[in-house]
Amino acid sequence: MKKVLVIGSGAREHALAQAFLRSEQVEQVIVAPGNDGMTDDGLRRAAVAVTDLQGLRDLAVAEAVDLTFVGNEEPLTLGVVDVFRQAGLQIFGPTQAAAQLEGSKSFTKRILDQYNIPTAQSRTVTNHTAAQAAVTEFGLPIVFKLDGLALGKGVTIVTTATQAADYLTDLYTRQPEAKLVIESYLDGVEFSIFSLVGQDGVVTHAPLAQDHKRRFDQDKGPNTGGMGAYSPVRWLSAEVRQQAIDTLVMPTIAAMAKEGTPFTGVLYTGVMLTAEGPKVIEFNVRFGDPEAQVVLPQYTGDFYQLIVDLLQDQAVDPAWQTDAVYVGVVLAAAGYPEAPEKGASVPTPSDVAPLGINYAGVKNGLASGGRVATVVAHAQDTQTAQQKVYETIDQLQLTLQYRHDIAYQAVQHEMDKM
Repeated sequence: MKKVLVIGSGAREHALAQAFLRSEQVEQVIVAPGNDGMTDDGLRRAAVAVTDLQGLRDLAVAEAVDLTFVGNEEPLTLGVVDVFRQAGLQIFGPTQAAAQLEGSKSFTKRILDQYNIPTAQSRTVTNHTAAQAAVTEFGLPIVFKLDGLALGKGVTIVTTATQAADYLTDLYTRQPEAKLVIESYLDGVEFSIFSLVGQDGVVTHAPLAQDHKRRFDQDKGPNTGGMGAYSPVRWLSAEVRQQAIDTLVMPTIAAMAKEGTPFTGVLYTGVMLTAEGPKVIEFNVRFGDPEAQVVLPQYTGDFYQLIVDLLQDQAVDPAWQTDAVYVGVVLAAAGYPEAPEKGASVPTPSDVAPLGINYAGVKNGLASGGRVATVVAHAQDTQTAQQKVYETIDQLQLTLQYRHDIAYQAVQHEMDKM
């Protein structure tokens, strides 16, 4: 029987652990560091920080782990895959050089521009004067992206000259040489493609997902790490999905190989379907959260075997379900994202049964972070799945906060067809 190590602590890593535990080959999954909500049979936690690369390597060696899967972006950009490979350990994720696709937005824009992969026009600047010039060049609305990792919250869209001026003044007062990517605004429909990329370009693509970044209903309020998601996105055609794969995903994988930084792991392509066709918004080098919570339960095959086959350059025959839609709603602490309050009660698996739940910011049974858990329902149509998840969480009388309209676009499209 096999043992798997998952690196990370959130609801995404909880969903990954559950995906591996569904494999008949896997006896145990260790999550490092995990959180107190992860109490599934066959799952245990190890108190090793995601930034302790040597500690993670030593854990994998001591536990005789057969496979490591990196859920969190930070250890990837620090080079955990390089450390594990040097020790002869099997690990799924990109090298530090390839992880620049998420770790450096300026690196990503260079790749996209150099290889003519459709994306927004952009300028990378390092001072206030150049930033103001870019705003004048692109006009409003405009998008500001901090160059490095920002936990999914480094993107700011501004619609007025006053907002732009205030943002730049604040940023360059605090960080006079901050590297900032400034982009023209793309208008359209946003969706996510998750591609599992093995050695030598072997790749399989998961069902499309759509995230809800804004904190409040009707896409209002500040950007967050994600307040909910659903998958698959049935109202986008198979032709649109394939066009995005052919023009955005596969050329990027090929470009990374040409650059001498071949990509292995999960490539998350954030796509905007514009009037001119699909364009890249961003790349991440791991599963999204909360998208992982609605994508991973759709895998009906042996997830462990899929990852091993990808790493060993074997042909894969992936088994993704096509009958149901999965809707996940994030429960967040009051005050999230600016000042999340700790200590709120957290629902147990029995409280939401038979729905699924994945835990994130939980300690000693109470909320200890911004996003606390994701509750997931599925049904043959989006409207029914949405009803199931909200009927369950609405009756819990929580002090935790959540949006009430996750999957609204899919529901509207279903209603329009009636």
